[in-house]
Amino acid sequence: MSKHVTHGYHLVKGKSNHAMEDYVFADFKQADDNELGLFAIFDGHLSHDIPDYLRSHLFDNILKEPDFWTEPENAIRRAYRITNTTILEKAVDLGKGGSTAVTVILINCQKLVVANVGDSRAVICKNGVAKQLSVDHEPSKEREIIENRGGFVSNFPGDVPRVDGQLAVARAFGDKSLKEHLTSEPDVTMEIIDDDTEFVILASDGIWKVLSNQEAVDCIKHIKDARSAAKHLTEEALARKSSDDISCIVVRFR
Repeated sequence: MSKHVTHGYHLVKGKSNHAMEDYVFADFKQADDNELGLFAIFDGHLSHDIPDYLRSHLFDNILKEPDFWTEPENAIRRAYRITNTTILEKAVDLGKGGSTAVTVILINCQKLVVANVGDSRAVICKNGVAKQLSVDHEPSKEREIIENRGGFVSNFPGDVPRVDGQLAVARAFGDKSLKEHLTSEPDVTMEIIDDDTEFVILASDGIWKVLSNQEAVDCIKHIKDARSAAKHLTEEALARKSSDDISCIVVRFR
């Protein structure tokens, strides 16, 4: 796999007073006769313990699912639910707050399985064109679901829609105080890797608040080294005054 795929990542702490809450995972693994590339961004809010826990456990939970190879979408949904339940049960140790997640599993360099909760995002570039593979879970888009669970969406305080006036994403891991009104159910999608596939970007919202999908792709499409590309994309977000924690992984094909 290493002959066909390279990857690199870069992280920058934002301007807030709290500790860095973004975590990345990037690894290659042999599973039976299959080669897997495992990539993820975990963006914590009011927590660095929960995204760190996800980095250590989420992929293990996914790959433990007996039907991962036959029904990967169902396996990932179940693993996300199990992981979230464990996080809520460990709230005394892991503390309050929560985390978004975007996970990408590359199977035999042929297929991507992408899942996410929250607003960390995965974008693929094919023939120079950006395509978003994940779904931004915004409270304004999921107001009806949140209200049906007994919660509400409010722009007060501030001007950003928030679940119960607190959380600016509609889905996340953790957040025990909001668990009745919040879900960790991921959106899951499949994407085939073909000859047109150039690279995939995974990044926290510190990138996407200031760059569109196509702008991000255009920013790095001529940079062949994946690590340099990730660093350059991060620097571009900073130049555009992103003040949030920023984490970025670039996975390059060919």
